[in-house]
Amino acid sequence: MKGVGSISILHVVFLAMTVIGLKNHVTIMPPLLETAERDSWLSVIFTSILMFPWLFLLVYIHIKSNQEPLKDWLPQKIGKIGSNIVIYTIAIFLIIIAAFTMIETLQWVNTTFLPKTPRLILLAIYVVLCILLVTTSLQTIVIVNVFVLLAVVVFGFFVAFTNLQVKDYDLLRPFFEHGFTPVLQGLVFPASGFSELILFLLIQHQIKDRMRWYHFAIMLLILAGLTMGPLVGAITEFGPAEASKQRYPAYEEWGLVTIGRYVEHLDFLSIYQWLTGTFIRVGFILYIVTDLLGMVGNHQRIWKFIAFPFFFICLPLMLLNEHIFLQLKGNYMLAGTFIFFFLLSIFLVIVAFMSGKKGKKSKADTQDPESGDT
Repeated sequence: MKGVGSISILHVVFLAMTVIGLKNHVTIMPPLLETAERDSWLSVIFTSILMFPWLFLLVYIHIKSNQEPLKDWLPQKIGKIGSNIVIYTIAIFLIIIAAFTMIETLQWVNTTFLPKTPRLILLAIYVVLCILLVTTSLQTIVIVNVFVLLAVVVFGFFVAFTNLQVKDYDLLRPFFEHGFTPVLQGLVFPASGFSELILFLLIQHQIKDRMRWYHFAIMLLILAGLTMGPLVGAITEFGPAEASKQRYPAYEEWGLVTIGRYVEHLDFLSIYQWLTGTFIRVGFILYIVTDLLGMVGNHQRIWKFIAFPFFFICLPLMLLNEHIFLQLKGNYMLAGTFIFFFLLSIFLVIVAFMSGKKGKKSKADTQDPESGDT
């Protein structure tokens, strides 16, 4: 399956930085700050440590499946009906995840710099752009990602270092101000992002080399850093109380950027960061859906069976009251994402383990001397 059109491990790392990094950099921050406040950064550290052993489950699945496409490997192990149930469940859940990302971005766009533009128009334009990306190829997606990610990273370091003049790191203390309970309650939010590393198993057949445990560990470390950066920045720049009330803490940090006395209002750079991040994240997730359903390269089926369902799943989310949407995202969707992907990893490990045992048993039966002719 590997060959022309395959991507390298480095491309996978870059995709993780954009696709999962957007979620960890933006989406999980408000509920995490609201839950753990001053100690929210400790939740990220503890989650990273707790999630590290889980990475070996991904490696186990990766090895046992021999980098076969999931849509081909599962029918061999659990049958066509069982595999269809699993694959369509994954596909529907991925579309919902992409829809939440899309609506959160459009709400931010509508709130910050396009307040009078109808959201329906914004949704239609952005869905068309993302589907156009989906109809290309994984190699095209990673190439586009490399180009946009360079500027995103540069702007990220720019805002971090420029705002050093207004940061007060004493605001990070005292540690465990309200005990361990808020820190433990906040674990689920970064875990929701880290658990999305399982997405790369769904495109493993398009990765040139076998992924090792340290590849996943590097991505986990990078994602932890991408989460810690704006989190610590929000606390040290605004204080834990104010940061926990903000809806878009990462965006608010751009409002403090000044260079000297005359250069300010550089928050327009964050528009590029967020919109390109959403473009790659939604496009990549929907591409995985098309790959799972065997639609890659079939533009007509992608528009018919992916674009329109995605648009109509986004519509009711867009019509929700923004407060209800935030509650739905923070209280249910983030936790649900972690639970779903964690249970999926356990299920795939069980399938891989049981199929391995069956393979050994059948091999032993064929070598049994008593079963042959005497």
